[in-house]
Amino acid sequence: MRGRSYRYVGPTGLRSLVRPGGEGFGVHSPADFEEWVSARTAEELSEPFTYVVDGAGILRLSPRRSEHVVCAGGEAVLSAGEIGFRAESHRWVAEEVSNQSTGYCPDACSWQAVADALDRAGIAAPPGFTHEVVFRRCPACEQLNIVREADFVCVFCDGALPREWNVDRP
Repeated sequence: MRGRSYRYVGPTGLRSLVRPGGEGFGVHSPADFEEWVSARTAEELSEPFTYVVDGAGILRLSPRRSEHVVCAGGEAVLSAGEIGFRAESHRWVAEEVSNQSTGYCPDACSWQAVADALDRAGIAAPPGFTHEVVFRRCPACEQLNIVREADFVCVFCDGALPREWNVDRP
């Protein structure tokens, strides 16, 4: 189950928002998800939520405009992005799931961690990210890029971007 771990690579100032006990709601089981979702309004459920899959493989949920680093309690994650839910035939479904997190920039291969966490929570999942973001760091200028339409060229310096994930620097 455990895949690559992603460290926070976003703006350093956002780390100051992390508070002990302030991480997203941990969904360890279907009962946890029912507790969490029953406290949400219809308006809240009409928008996606911020999520991370923490290092232990637990789905953590926060309001949409929350920072991923706060949802993760400042820790490394197995995936991060946005997720939307709907009720369908007496079961909850993750109808949209992305890896859109410019704080962690998880690779598309992080999907398996998300699928495992959703399964543990009793939530039906799509076959993969419904909106997949491809992140790369430019080796020439070191800027973070979002690759669009498989055009692996840096938008800042026109340098070639690698085909393999390389966002996290040692």
